[in-house]
Amino acid sequence: MTDTRTRLAHTSQLGTGALEEIRALLDAAFEGDFSDEDFEHGLGGMHVLVHEGGELIGHGSVVQRRIVHRGRALRVGYVEGVGVRADRRRRGIGGLIMAELEQVIARAYVLGALSASEDGAALYERRGWTVWGGPIGVLGPRGPERLPEEEGGTYLWVPPGGALPDPAGRLDFDWRDGDVL
Repeated sequence: MTDTRTRLAHTSQLGTGALEEIRALLDAAFEGDFSDEDFEHGLGGMHVLVHEGGELIGHGSVVQRRIVHRGRALRVGYVEGVGVRADRRRRGIGGLIMAELEQVIARAYVLGALSASEDGAALYERRGWTVWGGPIGVLGPRGPERLPEEEGGTYLWVPPGGALPDPAGRLDFDWRDGDVL
């Protein structure tokens, strides 16, 4: 990675131009399958921006979410919008982004969580993220709802000294637009 610069910044520190750059990168990285709701979900937390030669080539963010597990609300760092420009993939940039995000999670949250695409799953598994084996739900506008489509693709990461929740219990994530109809 020649002339690579990494920046960690809160959404509030990013101007309109930076947000537009991030959105364009993610639209391209996800080949047009990145909605306005997906973009919104990644705002309000910490962003890792990777520039090479002055161009944005990678991004990831971590935002706070609450997960209810066995009657307890856990403060979770939820990873969103991890993407690397297609011509810069397989060079360690995704790992660089995740290392920065994991440092944020370790300092501020009891647990990390994310929903992985098939393409991204190998990166997370190599970094010690674990597929959640239990049921997944959301605290939706009509009350708790199970999200079976999220099961098998939701990964958790435990900071040093922490522990995974009991997989016999369901993880109910706080609701956001787009989670349920």
